[in-house]
Formats: sequence, structure tokens, C-alpha cells
Amino acid sequence: MTAQNKQELYVHIRWMIRRDMPDVLDIENRSFEFPWSEEDFIRCLRQRNCIGMVAEYEEQVVGFMIYELHKTRLHILNFSVHEDFRQRGVGHAMVSKLISKLSHQRRNRILLEVRETNLSAQLFFRRAGFAAVSVLRDFYDDTTEDAYLMQYCYEPSEDEIAATGNRISRLAG
Repeated sequence: MTAQNKQELYVHIRWMIRRDMPDVLDIENRSFEFPWSEEDFIRCLRQRNCIGMVAEYEEQVVGFMIYELHKTRLHILNFSVHEDFRQRGVGHAMVSKLISKLSHQRRNRILLEVRETNLSAQLFFRRAGFAAVSVLRDFYDDTTEDAYLMQYCYEPSEDEIAATGNRISRLAG
């Protein structure tokens, strides 16, 4: 891919469906030394709190994200963009979509683990507003590699904080 082809892409982000699995597995296998198997994806997605999203460009799946819903947070379990579509805004669009699901009152942060050797992912998530908050020693089953626990914290606007206070006042009064 030439430098002139690196312009930002508009992608459609939607829920992952069964027919996306071959494309998702292809991206997964191209992206990771220790990729998830189809069984890993299916086992995860069968859980009630596990969600899959894909980014589509011209009806082709070019990225995916698997995350869990928890009471106060979202937890990214797996995330990747096809190598031919990286650095074109695809990953940023998926992360922005996830950030838009955060709120002051409910889920207010996103967590994920990143391998210590995956510098490109560390830099990507740092640019997206995440910060490394701790080191998880010997985190992975497949190696003795450590992971960085990275976190994005939702910052409510002043209007949102004021509205929360007003709502509580109305309920109490």
C-alpha cells in the first residue's frame, strides 16, 4: 500500500454476526502470534455480557472488537484491524464508538490488557486517551510475558455533572 492510499476511511461499525467469522479469523491470524481460535470467539460471544463489533469498509470486514459489559466498566478482550487498513482511522472509529457508550452515572471506564511487546497497540491506545495503570506479571497462558493494564476514564462535561445534581435534587425534593 502506498503512502497516498493512507487517507482516512469512513467505516460502518455494527454488531458482529456469524457470517463475519471467516473475516474476523483471518484478521486475527494475520495480527497475532498467539491468535484466538474460532472456538475461543464462539465461547466468548455466547456469554451474555460479551459483545462483538466489526468495522466494515465497502462491505468488507476490516476490523473487529470483542468486549465485555460489566456494571461500572467495559473490558476490551480482543481488538484488531486488518493490516492493509491500519493507520486509516478504522481502529479510532471503533474505540470512539465504544467510548460513546460510557457515561458519568453507569459505565465510566474501559480497560484492556496489552502485551509488553505490542508497542504499536500501546501507542495506539495511548493516542486514544488510555493510560497504563499497572503491570500484570506473567499474564498470558501461552508465554511468560507481562501485560500492561490500560484504562480510559470517562470525563463528564460540567453540564452533565450539573444535570446529575439537578436530577438528584428533583428526586429528593
